[in-house]
Amino acid sequence: MPSAIYASSSSTVEATAYLALEDFLHASASGLWEAFWGAENDLMPFYISSLYDRNLRFYQAEQAIAKGKLDGLCASAIMLKNPRHPQGKWDDIIAFALLRPDIGGLTSADEDPKPSTSILGEALFFALRVLLARSISRSNIPLSLNSVFVLLVDSQYGGVVKIEGDLSKLEFDLNNVYESAAAWIKNHSQIAISPVDRIWNKLGNANWGDIGALQVLYATFHSISQYAGTPKNTIEDLAADHSSRLQARRIERQLEDNTRVNGNGLFRFQHRTASPEIVEVQEESIKVDSRKSLKLEAGSILMIDDATWQKGYQIDEVLNDGEILFYIASSLEDPGKSLFLYVGSHPSQLEPAWQDMNLWYHVQRQTKVLSVMKQKGISSKYIPELSASGRVVHPGHCRKPSTGGNCDHPWCGTPVLVTTPVGQTVADMVREGRFGPDEAIRCCHDCLSALSASASFGIRHGDIRPENVICVKSGMGRPYYVLIGWGHAILEERDRPALNLHFSSTAALQEGKLCSASDAESLVYMLYFCSGVDFPVLDSVEGALQWRETSWSRRLIQQKLGDISAVVKAFADYVDSLCGTPYPVVYEIWLRRLKKQISEEGSGKEVETTSS
Repeated sequence: MPSAIYASSSSTVEATAYLALEDFLHASASGLWEAFWGAENDLMPFYISSLYDRNLRFYQAEQAIAKGKLDGLCASAIMLKNPRHPQGKWDDIIAFALLRPDIGGLTSADEDPKPSTSILGEALFFALRVLLARSISRSNIPLSLNSVFVLLVDSQYGGVVKIEGDLSKLEFDLNNVYESAAAWIKNHSQIAISPVDRIWNKLGNANWGDIGALQVLYATFHSISQYAGTPKNTIEDLAADHSSRLQARRIERQLEDNTRVNGNGLFRFQHRTASPEIVEVQEESIKVDSRKSLKLEAGSILMIDDATWQKGYQIDEVLNDGEILFYIASSLEDPGKSLFLYVGSHPSQLEPAWQDMNLWYHVQRQTKVLSVMKQKGISSKYIPELSASGRVVHPGHCRKPSTGGNCDHPWCGTPVLVTTPVGQTVADMVREGRFGPDEAIRCCHDCLSALSASASFGIRHGDIRPENVICVKSGMGRPYYVLIGWGHAILEERDRPALNLHFSSTAALQEGKLCSASDAESLVYMLYFCSGVDFPVLDSVEGALQWRETSWSRRLIQQKLGDISAVVKAFADYVDSLCGTPYPVVYEIWLRRLKKQISEEGSGKEVETTSS
């Protein structure tokens, strides 16, 4: 969800907001249906559509935007699938949602904030229209459907309005329709209004565990239950299961000794009182501060244990890519070969800081991805190779319990990843002025080779940027480029890519996931920004999307890449034509064209293009 959607005059931002609202409603309805009603592989009987105020018909937001109807969209709804009327009818509405500016800002200053009266009035009349449509419907509408939930949302906040009543008491006057409706609402309806609370954070992500999102989910749950009947699971059952899973996880993490769990699965710290007496404390029982991190410097020796073997590494150089520290090291068994060595966060940090999350992606997640690639037989010199992974062997005796886990030493259990080869990042080359057109062409070829090799097995990178591409010098041969940083790689549908305002693809910023051409699009951005242009100031997702739309439409990216090579420019045009489509990138064509240009401009040596 873009922030402050009505603070900008951009139609793109407003369109994104309606798409985001439809995504939110779909995620809510499908999640609830799967958890409470649907059988395995059972399709959800609902869909999401938006209302166009000129003809009061329903269109999916994407279709309405494509037809130029964005200005007329006034609401969205969860609707029951109706094969006889696939476009949707008012009596098919399950729940209604109004996207309006500043729902949170228009609330009163009370402790229990409510929406403004004008928005409430609009919501009530929409709800009454739904009730009227149900009352005259020829469909088999359950008699219990005498209430409607209307969700009121802006780009950050939201609330719920519920109206119910007996429409047989509506005294209808054709000469004064609105007064008749107002009289029924005033005298014969029951209205409940929830407080307004935050749903989306400033990054546009829904806070599913907060009150704002939960009350919207609860209203959606009751709306669905009116149609679907009693769910197969109750909320209490699922909450109990969640509580038991949470308690088991805490026991597994060895936290149960220090905390108590109440009946609802919420944690309370156990208060301990200090003894007034002076007691002797054995030196062995003094616990080392677990917050003390593992610090390495040039010359340090680090031992790694993987249950079956131990290996030693000497730190040769400490590096910093702007986000994390990592190292160039050499194995004690083979001192002549340099390796990249990454040290993760201690596993006791259950709620790591941003830097620790980056370490998790660089170490634990990247270890998993590289292991999967190795198991699948993906072999390319343009993809890093997993050399070793394991846990730090700390000095002194390890008092790790026999049941598993770690001892109280701050280094015990710290994960380590070792990869090969080693090289200088493109970011450093650009800073030093050593990334010219020839380097850009070869970099484009080599990165596409890596993407081709991984894409053939359904794996996408998801975090292409100058810090994640290195230039490797191999003896007497020509330098080549390796695509590193695979911690955010997409292995399955639920995985999410990294978000970078300058280098992420349009699909990643809009939907939080990759399309078939997303990695190629990120590669184009990387080559563009590394060709000497100034980085634009981007401080929001909507600003980044606007910059992309403007740059592509004015062909600024293609023109700049044309200074590098006609082939690279043509590749940018090709990527532009694929963005947002399901069509995959045909890597082989562009690898051949780039290989031919490198051979013509270089010494004529062959360039590797095979992916296995």
